[in-house]
Amino acid sequence: MPFGLPVIDAALPSGGLALGALHEAWGAGPQVEHGTAVSLLAAWLLARVPGEVVWVMQQRDLYPPALAAVGLPPERVLFVHTRNPKLVLLVMEEGLRHAGLAGVVGELSGPLSLTASRRLQLAAEMSGVTAFLVRRSRRFDDPVLAQPSAAATRWRVASVPSAPPLPDSPDTPGLGPPRWRLDLLRCRGGEPHSWTLEAFDATGRCRVVPDLGDRPAAPERRPTAA
Repeated sequence: MPFGLPVIDAALPSGGLALGALHEAWGAGPQVEHGTAVSLLAAWLLARVPGEVVWVMQQRDLYPPALAAVGLPPERVLFVHTRNPKLVLLVMEEGLRHAGLAGVVGELSGPLSLTASRRLQLAAEMSGVTAFLVRRSRRFDDPVLAQPSAAATRWRVASVPSAPPLPDSPDTPGLGPPRWRLDLLRCRGGEPHSWTLEAFDATGRCRVVPDLGDRPAAPERRPTAA
């Protein structure tokens, strides 16, 4: 499942996100509690895989039009709600047994045992269905997020301020396309990396925002003589 961005795909062992595997992700700072950017990333990736998506939630706060905005219409999603974190894992494992699905997404608050993550990884490998586990917590520094996991990759995804869209208004941030900070924390067979991405949308388009240090400075404007 390539991102379509050479700088990211080159950092992943198979040239993209492995299908038929478990991928784990959470937000940064206050976004750990809501998992908004993480959910959009999972939806954007699965939108390009044929089939239905099973989405298991503990809280009824998922906004389907936001999924459609990144290419995954609600008609392709089977929404499952349970407040029990153990049932989230159980439904995910059951969904991963159906080879015709595009993927299974589970939103989990609370700890994830190594055994439970191994069960999800093995189920994904057997069916070829990709699993995304969206970790949520009321604590941005929750130690359970650092516990061992059998996931093929582990990510941290956070919204960051957008750039001003107008060159003549450099002090007005946040009006440009949305931006995400994408941190690859762990990758089986790969190394950690970080990128800033811009504009995930329903067409599948996105781009890596270049670092200021890799670009020439803008020429200084000098007043012209009268």
